[in-house]
Amino acid sequence: MKKRLNMAEQSMKANILTAALPYIQKYAGKIVVIKYGGNAMTNDELKQDVMSDIILLNQVGIKVVLVHGGGPEITGTMQAMGIESKFINGLRYTSEEAVKVVQMVLCGKTNKDLVKLICKSGGRAIGLCGLDGAMISTKKLEGQDDLGFVGDITAIDPTPILDIMNAGYIPVIAAVGVDDSGQVYNINADTAAAAIATSLKAENIILMTDIRGLMLDPEDPSSFISEAKVCELEAMIQDGVVTGGMIPKVRCCAYAVDGGVQKAFMIDGRIPHAILIEMFSDEGIGTMIHK
Repeated sequence: MKKRLNMAEQSMKANILTAALPYIQKYAGKIVVIKYGGNAMTNDELKQDVMSDIILLNQVGIKVVLVHGGGPEITGTMQAMGIESKFINGLRYTSEEAVKVVQMVLCGKTNKDLVKLICKSGGRAIGLCGLDGAMISTKKLEGQDDLGFVGDITAIDPTPILDIMNAGYIPVIAAVGVDDSGQVYNINADTAAAAIATSLKAENIILMTDIRGLMLDPEDPSSFISEAKVCELEAMIQDGVVTGGMIPKVRCCAYAVDGGVQKAFMIDGRIPHAILIEMFSDEGIGTMIHK
């Protein structure tokens, strides 16, 4: 039997819908790149919330591109296969054995599981990885630390993504790339999302994390930073405000905004419907980074 709402409940629902209208109009026809990872990717209930948010955005005319990692699944598979897992400055060291696992897990199981979930929830999605159409060209990432087969993006060809979006599907992209010789590389998903957002001239990029956003003191909730300018971010890193795995996230946000993306958001993916709250309210819930 259909549940009947009282007048107060009906009014509240109507107010929510009308409050969202200006934001729907603002983003209609625009591209939003969402990097999906963290706890929201391992918790079934949160995973369903994220997929529902993405489908809703797509249905109201916002062009969503979902870029995903899959760290926990990669780690679990490597452990099951007896392959050591280690990280250096927030990035996974990827041996020759490990890069085969990355390709198998990210491009195979994780990517197709997300496509399946979107389709099962009433959306239309097609899975891609950086190898498809040579979409993500890479070279070995060089730096102070040798990370093995971790790639540095040299070019993005957005044609496959645009073709899929223009056909009415949600592109779901696994963060791996390939070099001129055909060697596959693991790519940090935040880095891939930022490069893809820049190539697509996206309106926004949203990075889902396991923390609230930027904090002056991670132990002090009152030190939350609701917005920051790109020019302030490097000083935050040098001063030790941003550390560990947050460093590549912050630098990716800066890269995207410097590359023409209007705004970058870091949001807490542990909050149900965090994407809708961030996009359809003035207050938002995460840290906004802008020029």
